[in-house]
Amino acid sequence: MKKKFTIKNIGIFLAFLFLAIQSIRIDKTIEPMNPETDFIVLTSANTEVANTLKIACYDCHSNQPTYPWYTNIAPVSWWIKHHIDEGSHHLNFSIWGTYKDKRKHHKLEECIEMVEEGEMPMSSYTLMHGVAKLTDAQKLQLVEFFKALKNAMPQQEEEKR
Repeated sequence: MKKKFTIKNIGIFLAFLFLAIQSIRIDKTIEPMNPETDFIVLTSANTEVANTLKIACYDCHSNQPTYPWYTNIAPVSWWIKHHIDEGSHHLNFSIWGTYKDKRKHHKLEECIEMVEEGEMPMSSYTLMHGVAKLTDAQKLQLVEFFKALKNAMPQQEEEKR
């Protein structure tokens, strides 16, 4: 006798699957902050800039993310962890002091571009973290801060063609 795939059977299967994937947890290890390599400390960012960076950038671009309650629910937790891993891979403010000057210069250029164009923080992040949505004044302040840091760095040689 063949079993029919009924909506009830599919629903039971999906509920079981949802419960089963909850056992696959993400790593929420938060590394201790090292003041010898941290961007905010090394750049002597003022309180306003530091607060903006912590609220709008550090969750994905440092080793000190905060994990809201919904990071306990798979598969949402996997998606968020992926964003955090990707963000800190591309730019990690926690290890800024380990970057070579050429990389710092390039990252500052990217920070300026991303903030000016409204690409960072990502809209998918600000949707759930409204406080991270930057005002025009905060954007300007961050861009000016990044530009001042970049301009204070030794000039980078242009790449040889």
